Amino acid sequence: MTSLLWTGPEGPRVLVLAHGAGAPMDSGWMEQFATLLAERGVRLARFEFAYMAARRAGVRRPNPRAEAVLDEYREALAQLRAETDAVPVIGGKSFGGRVASMIADEQSAAGGIRGLVCLGYPFHPMGKPEQLRTAHLAHLETPTLVCQGERDIMGSREEVAAYTLSPAIELLWAPDGDHDLKPRKASGRTLTDNLAAAADAVAARV
Repeated sequence: MTSLLWTGPEGPRVLVLAHGAGAPMDSGWMEQFATLLAERGVRLARFEFAYMAARRAGVRRPNPRAEAVLDEYREALAQLRAETDAVPVIGGKSFGGRVASMIADEQSAAGGIRGLVCLGYPFHPMGKPEQLRTAHLAHLETPTLVCQGERDIMGSREEVAAYTLSPAIELLWAPDGDHDLKPRKASGRTLTDNLAAAADAVAARV
């Protein structure tokens, strides 16, 4: 059984958020974003893929391919449905968002979700801009919000402008943000500024 970490006020506005490839569901970044969402009335359900949960027990496992953990995301949704009647929005940070995007249309068609949120989508592997991960995004039908840093090394604003993406996808650009949406000091903005703007946009979708 998948264990869900719940934060935020109880109610129908539920977001399921999976972690990135290298950080757990309760990383500092995830905790900060969870707090911002709770302040905006969003109830957050977080979970960990098995490889990350194993790392907590001291078992080192390599990062899996996104295709290998699709069923784990489905299991998390099944657990959520056992715990609440809310129809959630799903998503994740980086890797977690990519996994969610790969099951979004099937879940939406079944009436199981209301939308998709990707925080720092990995449009291509680091340093390999020719290896795009966008094929399914061209025909995605689920209402989708992608919050992306303008200088994300896995999909900058300039790079993404050249991609073929579904009209169901809305892009919110974090000014001068990196893959974690963090801007440089010289930009005059802070990570909190960019995360708060992302939280506003996400809360409006949930």
